[in-house]
Amino acid sequence: MTRVESKDWIRSLLAAQYVPGQSQGHYESFFFRANHPQRPLAFWIRYTLFSPRREPERAIGELWGIWFDGETGQHVAVKREVALQECEFSRETFRVRIGAAGCQPGELWGEAQSADGRLTWQLSFAGEQPPLLLLPPAAYRARLPRAKSLVGLPLARFNGQIEVNGTAHRIEDWVGSQNHNWGSRHTDSYAWGQVAGFDNAPNSFLEVATARLKIGGLWSPPFTPLVLRHLGREYALTNTLQTMRASGRWNFFHWQFATGNDEVRILGTIEAPASLFVALRYYNPPGGEKHCLNSKLARCELQLTHRSTGATEVLHTQHRAAFEILTDRRDHGLRVRV
Repeated sequence: MTRVESKDWIRSLLAAQYVPGQSQGHYESFFFRANHPQRPLAFWIRYTLFSPRREPERAIGELWGIWFDGETGQHVAVKREVALQECEFSRETFRVRIGAAGCQPGELWGEAQSADGRLTWQLSFAGEQPPLLLLPPAAYRARLPRAKSLVGLPLARFNGQIEVNGTAHRIEDWVGSQNHNWGSRHTDSYAWGQVAGFDNAPNSFLEVATARLKIGGLWSPPFTPLVLRHLGREYALTNTLQTMRASGRWNFFHWQFATGNDEVRILGTIEAPASLFVALRYYNPPGGEKHCLNSKLARCELQLTHRSTGATEVLHTQHRAAFEILTDRRDHGLRVRV
């Protein structure tokens, strides 16, 4: 694969992967998140396609939004469902429309209302980072894993306005990311984390997950892929052997992971109190529902040890980490918002 072909191929992954009318179940999400530069405030906005297995006529678009307020503890979560006939998910380029809401390169807009209230947003975003792949390139072409994800624009900088229950909030140079994930079924269980700028390393970016699969009624060991961009280097610990050798253990609201290669050893913790999470209900294409415990105000500490010198760096952020848990368990103690 030439370098030009590689760029074209990655660009193709930013567009929708759904084939209209396909009978295989499918979910696909284009989501954006960012944090206030100093205060414990964050937003998460998600444009989703959901098509149940063998029932493509029931496919819908889902418009999601969460305003996280770590100062008042009053988070607002909204969701709107729209018939797929009123949506557009372009397979040619990054362009999505769900009813009157939409996203495309450099901008996103929309409005949704649920029991928590109403969110309205009009935002622009920009950045210079290349896309980040959390899986080896071959995995995006293969049937397995059934769930794929990438970061289309790490360290994206957002500007504009979000209105929360009638109160306007100016978004001025909030840093976050543009993301895309899709598959024929949700991963059976996972913890996912992302840091778009640490408090002491604002230009560094972390993407990490620990996932387990259920195969024939038995659980697989955890797989932990990790990519860290730091000081001009990319540490991509994503091949199958590395992810199996890595460790990842989580319970509700706390996660520890460790991975490495001949060059580096990385130890990490991501955690947040239950009060900084919002619980959501995700439809699963094969049937049933998963619960997603979602926070964008988590704490992260990352210890990076360089094997050649033994030197260790500690990267940290107090409330700028994304932290999600996807689970079938119902004993997490959170009220499911939407």
